[in-house]
Amino acid sequence: MKKLITLKPQDFLTDSTQIDFSGFSKRTAARAVLLNKQGEVYLLNVSKHGYHKLPGGGVDKDEEIEQTLERELLEEVGCRAEVLVELGETVEYRAYDDGGLEQVSFAYLARQVGEQVPSALEEGEIEEGMFEVRAKSIDDAIAILSHDTPDNLEGRYIQKRDMSILEEAKRVFANIKGV
Repeated sequence: MKKLITLKPQDFLTDSTQIDFSGFSKRTAARAVLLNKQGEVYLLNVSKHGYHKLPGGGVDKDEEIEQTLERELLEEVGCRAEVLVELGETVEYRAYDDGGLEQVSFAYLARQVGEQVPSALEEGEIEEGMFEVRAKSIDDAIAILSHDTPDNLEGRYIQKRDMSILEEAKRVFANIKGV
């Protein structure tokens, strides 16, 4: 899968020194630019920290990427989806006081299948003030994320990661017929 972006602490923190990422814990995730029949894009607003993000999340033990994507879309926006195309992967190296995380996210362009049902957000997501919103188009989703002002480092990583995914989705979507 094509690499869309690699994010490191140096991309966000001007005083960040070179860091050895070899000891970082590893996490794999699946994310989607999910379109409904009207071409709207599902986003999640993380209101507590001032940013939006694409639906998706971490792969559970003994779970395939496709299963993760299906589960996360049902949990976060309440719908099933058909994957139209792979967009690429993002890599994030997040350094913390007690170690670090290397997260690889596999991103897809997908279309909603069937009706939307109520989401089943996790307690932590609810505490973050997370709720689903719909952008009118991929361009509108890009505009929304570009105007976000995350108040934490995690949000800044997510904003940059998801902007790279949306930009690739825009490029790919322009070449897909009959979506």
